[in-house]
Amino acid sequence: MITSILIPNHSLEDWLQNPLPGTEWVDGNIIKKNGMTLKHSNIQSKFARFWGNYVESSGQGGEVYTDVPCRTIKQGRSPDVAYLTPELVAQYGNEKVLPQSFPLCAEIVSPTDLAEEVILKAQEYLISGSQEVWLVYPESCWIIVLTQDIKTIFSSGDIVSTQKVLLDFSIPIDELLA
Repeated sequence: MITSILIPNHSLEDWLQNPLPGTEWVDGNIIKKNGMTLKHSNIQSKFARFWGNYVESSGQGGEVYTDVPCRTIKQGRSPDVAYLTPELVAQYGNEKVLPQSFPLCAEIVSPTDLAEEVILKAQEYLISGSQEVWLVYPESCWIIVLTQDIKTIFSSGDIVSTQKVLLDFSIPIDELLA
């Protein structure tokens, strides 16, 4: 996603008190997430729908969110799609910002994103409480699923599945990215 500095030299605490929609706090600046395409938005919507339907049908409970703010150890982030367990919903469901990473996050990678920055963001989520991060590459039809100890690449024709969160969820990549 193309990012532009919206407010330079802003404190993380100020952003946490009033996170502006469509922004993240990165290295002292509030940045606006740009570059959302119809395809990106469609995939984000599918993720929210498929994960949300699975949460309900499996009885696991919890909530699925889009573009919701959380605090990592280093930054203030807003994953494209995120899942919060029932226990964390009960604990933090009324907060403005989740004070840790979501247990399950998905980032939908835009053609303008830099690979290194996307990987670093995934690592940031993992060291800040995420158990699983999905990096979605719509153009190449790849999904990289990362946990602390597993890094798996799924591609067109594969069935992608969760590794640690939302156990037993799986979906054909071609259905998700079509």
